[in-house]
Amino acid sequence: MLNGFVPHTVERDGVQLQTRVAGEGPPLLLLHGHPQTMAMWHRVAPALAEHFTVVLMDLRGYGDSARPAPDDAHLTHSKREMARDALAVMAHHGFQRFDVLAHDRGARVAHRLAADQPQAVRRLMLLDIAPTLAMYAQTSEAFARSYWHWFFLIQPPPLPEGLIASDPARYVRSVMGNRHAGLAPFDPAALAEYERCAALPGTAASICEDYRASASIDLEHDRADTAVGHRLTQPLRVLWGEHGTVARCFDVLALWRERATDVSGSSLPCGHYIAEEAPALLIAEAQSFFSMETQENP
Repeated sequence: MLNGFVPHTVERDGVQLQTRVAGEGPPLLLLHGHPQTMAMWHRVAPALAEHFTVVLMDLRGYGDSARPAPDDAHLTHSKREMARDALAVMAHHGFQRFDVLAHDRGARVAHRLAADQPQAVRRLMLLDIAPTLAMYAQTSEAFARSYWHWFFLIQPPPLPEGLIASDPARYVRSVMGNRHAGLAPFDPAALAEYERCAALPGTAASICEDYRASASIDLEHDRADTAVGHRLTQPLRVLWGEHGTVARCFDVLALWRERATDVSGSSLPCGHYIAEEAPALLIAEAQSFFSMETQENP
């Protein structure tokens, strides 16, 4: 689905990470969400590669990247570790400073990357999320009903892992099909790729650990930032689907302005899966935002 994107394997601390690269120009890292893979960018990445050097990667635990063993503190699946993966991937491809476009779980990784490594991230675009800490703190009945998987996946093992592993394709279709547009926006080949990767050994455990980390160690990292008033300083653009749960349940711009100093954003006429529901709009937004000059600090 990503013809012309050259595959690479990058290893960091024994974890193999699958990447693909194409294009010329300023470096742009794309990070996918759950329960997807880098294939989610198939309608967006080729157009962006006409203007940027586009680097795609499968997050640890997803796609064809490795599935690290779970640990009691969920450290191996923390967004900090995933952010370090992203930094290593970009360094492997020769980039020390770059832009980031990220969706869903990948956007949470991107948030942590920009917070921990401000010198590495020039500009940041996040798709259909509010800050993790705020989303947990402001959970409502409407949010819990729509984002049921947030609370299912963090239950102690082995229940959620066992249920996912018993029928991975049904899990993928249940999560992705239970939103604004159902399964209609997804190319059959992309959906087949998500299902293939969900069935790989260790995926169910990694998915659960990703969410357990978000409800524990990731919140500790976020609280530490807020305690000292640490905010993102990079230009941040946030986009969200006007028909999605995030739009219904949260004031996206207000919440991000609590966590960053330079925030802009708007809704798009779609649901959660912006890159597959509204690719042309996203391409235009990304080309405009990432083509802007950034005022560097002296």
